[in-house]
Amino acid sequence: MKKTAEQLVAEANAEIVTVTPEEALAMQQAGEAVIVDIRDIRELAREGKVPDAVHAPRGMLEFWVDPSSKYHREVFAQTGKTYIFFCAAAWRSALATRDLQNMGLAPVAHIEGGFTQWRDSGLPVTAPEPKPAK
Repeated sequence: MKKTAEQLVAEANAEIVTVTPEEALAMQQAGEAVIVDIRDIRELAREGKVPDAVHAPRGMLEFWVDPSSKYHREVFAQTGKTYIFFCAAAWRSALATRDLQNMGLAPVAHIEGGFTQWRDSGLPVTAPEPKPAK
């Protein structure tokens, strides 16, 4: 193995902007940012969601961002806003942010500590979906 996942994340973090959860929330509330949750749909159901965050699963992200892709989503065509990505622990979002930055999406950033730090900082979170009765 040439590089570990940890090395890839460290390299990505050296190339991208990282914001605190509080900074991300302030930018969102000021209309300066679009917060994008790249976690799996099962994580959202289990852990809850950041209010008003756009959900874009990691596996489709580059395709949704690319305007030439048949899967492009208009939410990624906004100008004048920073796209701020997060996952559970800021590992996937570091890699995703670097990839999207390399694709030309700008400005971009990701949330330090991901959803876990957001939630543990006491910032708004919608409740997880109740588990179905058995």
